[in-house]
Amino acid sequence: MRLTLAAVGRLKAGPEKMLYASYAQRMAWPLVLREVEERRKLPAAERMAREADLLLAACPAGAVLVALDRRGKVLDSDGFARWVGARRDSGASDLAFLIGGAEGHPEALLKRCALVLSFGPMTFPHMLARILLIEQLYRAQQILAGHPYHRA
Repeated sequence: MRLTLAAVGRLKAGPEKMLYASYAQRMAWPLVLREVEERRKLPAAERMAREADLLLAACPAGAVLVALDRRGKVLDSDGFARWVGARRDSGASDLAFLIGGAEGHPEALLKRCALVLSFGPMTFPHMLARILLIEQLYRAQQILAGHPYHRA
């Protein structure tokens, strides 16, 4: 199973990028980060729609889509691992995780997703969301492999 993280904005050199890279190199599943940007100044609704188009274009055709959004479902690490494992076991070849911009995702994009996932009611910087996501993907990989990395 291949993983794509499609995110609005570019991760600049610094501790966040180094931490992301640290988890990325531990992943057994093939992983690609695709960063997109809309540089034009657009009204919020137009900007969200344009970013959604860019995110979807960055995903492999037929990928199972997961949007990170504050309105999404909150899963614990075991639940997330079970969800990812169920996609893997059902033959999904690609999972694509979508991290939107400051305005979030439009409803039309959320309706296309197999899962809308939230890291809880707190607000996190979008660059930090990438690190939280890749750590949870690594943790899911380890849980599914029966590795002791995960301890409840």
